[in-house]
Amino acid sequence: MGNKFICMTKKDIKNGGIGSRSKRGSTSKRRSSMEEELLHKQALAMAIQQHQLSQRFDNGSMSRRIGSTSRRRAANLSDPFSCANNTKQMSEFLENIKTKKIVLVHGEGFGAWCWYKSIALLEESGLLPIALDLAGSGINQTDTNNVMTLAEYSKPLIDFLQTLSEEEKVILVGHSSGGACISYALEQLPEKISKAIYLCGTMISDGQKPFDVFAEELGSAELFSPESKSLIYGNGKDKPPTGFMFEKQHLQGLYFNQSPSKDVALAMVSMRPIPLCPMMETLSLSAEKYGTGRRFYIQSLDDHALSPDIQEKLVRDNPPEGVFKIKGSDHCPFFSKPQSLHKILLEIVQIP
Repeated sequence: MGNKFICMTKKDIKNGGIGSRSKRGSTSKRRSSMEEELLHKQALAMAIQQHQLSQRFDNGSMSRRIGSTSRRRAANLSDPFSCANNTKQMSEFLENIKTKKIVLVHGEGFGAWCWYKSIALLEESGLLPIALDLAGSGINQTDTNNVMTLAEYSKPLIDFLQTLSEEEKVILVGHSSGGACISYALEQLPEKISKAIYLCGTMISDGQKPFDVFAEELGSAELFSPESKSLIYGNGKDKPPTGFMFEKQHLQGLYFNQSPSKDVALAMVSMRPIPLCPMMETLSLSAEKYGTGRRFYIQSLDDHALSPDIQEKLVRDNPPEGVFKIKGSDHCPFFSKPQSLHKILLEIVQIP
């Protein structure tokens, strides 16, 4: 921007400076409008870029080879391997890691695009992150209104796990309602999953519904009443609702209360409706399959969509192997606290 030096006439001075108060007000409004438009354009460009990156890979997944990033970030204190001098340390770290492939599963309304910061950070640590689009999400072409079960919603994840070689395992990270999807995967293919990490996620118990976790927090009676503007009736008003989409004013307060404005703008142009039926489905989780999985939970402590109290209750009712906490994070730590999230992910990856 820089400083501007402008000569003022006597008339300008009498009017209190450059222009009248009303003119200054209109200038301020125009500037605000221009800044908002710029943010929108930047976010749209980022969404298009992520869309193009995703199209390079099968199954709508987003992944890049280790070392493919041409420009590396400057040394970062929260990443022990960001300095060139730590090449030996990074090599030793990778030698001790049996499972390097990390599958990132987004939450309701999001897509693979939301993990762009985590993908870059994990790559730079020598790991192989893969972000998937669930059915009807991101660039997945499934019609949201036709996604009727959790199995259908989770199909891209299950399909990916089934392509792994016989001995290969991955680490799953499930954000928000994506937690229900990684629980479903644990029940279906426990032998393919080394660890399951719930990021402020719906780590529900057998017999529960993913929506049960949000019902108390979001005031379901108002948001899900027949008059609600958030409900989507893909099969007609005389049929049950098929989808749900928060209004923008609700989204910002619930999900992005600590996130940078650019990431919020990206989300606003990229989020898609949430398939409602999978969220209302009762999970069947067995001790023989789901119960044998190694689960970890990451709590976000300034979360307005899934409060710390609710997250604490999930941990008490269905205890994981380890619990980690991110201070100052909203419901989207990959936006609001990417470095803190990355540090915790590295810590969990290293647990024998």
